[in-house]
Amino acid sequence: MASSPMESGALVLLQDLHPFSPYFKQGASLRVTGKLQEYSVETAIATVVDGNDSLKIDTKLLRELNIRVGSMYQFIGELHIQPDNEVVLQARVGRNVDGIDLKLYYQSLQLLRQFQANHLKNPTA
Repeated sequence: MASSPMESGALVLLQDLHPFSPYFKQGASLRVTGKLQEYSVETAIATVVDGNDSLKIDTKLLRELNIRVGSMYQFIGELHIQPDNEVVLQARVGRNVDGIDLKLYYQSLQLLRQFQANHLKNPTA
C-alpha cells in the first residue's frame, strides 16, 4: 500500500498565521520557531510566542523532546484549524534552538522569500 509523500514544512513566522495568509490552510505543513511560554503535561499542548503572536503546539507525537518553558523551539507539523479559527500545529518534529540568532534567522527567511518569489516569476534565472 503506497502512502502519500510527507511534505516539508514551509518556513513561517507566527505573525504569518492569520486567516488571510496563504499559509493558513487546514493540513498545511509548516515549520515555526518561538519561545515556549507554557506547557501542559496533561494535554501535551505547548504555547510558543514570537513578539505578540502565539501558537498552540500539540506535542503528543514528540516523546523524546525535553520541553523547558522559556527555551526557544522549532516545530514542524501540520496545521489544524478549529471552527472558531483557533489553530493548533500537530508537531511531528521538534527541537530546542536555544542560542539561535533570531535577527539573522529573520533576515535569512526574508532573503529566501525574495529568492523564491523571483525564481517563481522567472524560472530560467
